[in-house]
Amino acid sequence: MKKIISSLALCSSLIVLPTISQAALGDKLLKEGMTDPDVKELQDVLRQKGIFSATSTGYFGSITKDSVLSFQRSHSLTADGIVGSNTYQALIGNSTSTVTNGTLLKYGMTSNEVEKVQQLLKGKGYFNATPTGYFGTVTQTAVMNFQRDHGLAVDGIVGPATLNALNNASNGSTGSSTVNSSTQATASDIVAYSKKFIGVPYVWGGTSPSGFDCSGFIYYVFKNGGGVTVPRTVATLYQSGKSTSTPNVGDIVFFDTTGGPSHAGIYIGNGQFIHAGSSTGVTIASLSNSYWAPRYLGSKSIF
Repeated sequence: MKKIISSLALCSSLIVLPTISQAALGDKLLKEGMTDPDVKELQDVLRQKGIFSATSTGYFGSITKDSVLSFQRSHSLTADGIVGSNTYQALIGNSTSTVTNGTLLKYGMTSNEVEKVQQLLKGKGYFNATPTGYFGTVTQTAVMNFQRDHGLAVDGIVGPATLNALNNASNGSTGSSTVNSSTQATASDIVAYSKKFIGVPYVWGGTSPSGFDCSGFIYYVFKNGGGVTVPRTVATLYQSGKSTSTPNVGDIVFFDTTGGPSHAGIYIGNGQFIHAGSSTGVTIASLSNSYWAPRYLGSKSIF
């Protein structure tokens, strides 16, 4: 497990800063009857994989053994209920995109682990720059947005909890020409989620809370706020879904700003829609607005 191994005194006042060592899980056999901090970390890992549903106590009892046996069988390992090197490697995986370093990653650092975090954030739509391994303000903002969306402490520091969420959260899609209507949220949930991003700036090609274009905003909100994958561009969005005579909450509304469908937003009710405008960023506007009203093309439902 991760242990506090040092504290530092800075300036004239004592400030205790924990230094986290490399995780020790896997350094020894874990088996039934043991009580050990490593067992608690094992239970946490099994829970993340949906195999262990009890409270992590650090005691290796029959429930933990059954979970280990289930994991071993599903991964074609020797089913002995003992966590040795083979089971450990299967549990943590060897993917280069998984960050396993036990060090806290934070602003100002440069390392391969930072680059891996940037790659993970990029795959999930939070980081639009080229991964460099330097933890600057763009990376810090991306981390904070990810933490906010996943119910984590928003401190911009990549510690164990944030790493676990990054390594286990579903990767974002790069786009689709069809609508996946296996919805996991209601239209109202989608609208409520969309409002969290009011004020986010407009960025051409943007698909993350660091910056959105109009269709990137819709794509991100439906996928992350409702589990629904929609097409990435306005043109393909317009070709999908079912036309509605009048928009309902959660419908996508379309506008002709350059010839044909070229702008879109999400209808939120009361004649209003939320969208990423090129001059306003994410904001709420009225369909009766003197600019939008004559350019309105119609609405489509994807639910």
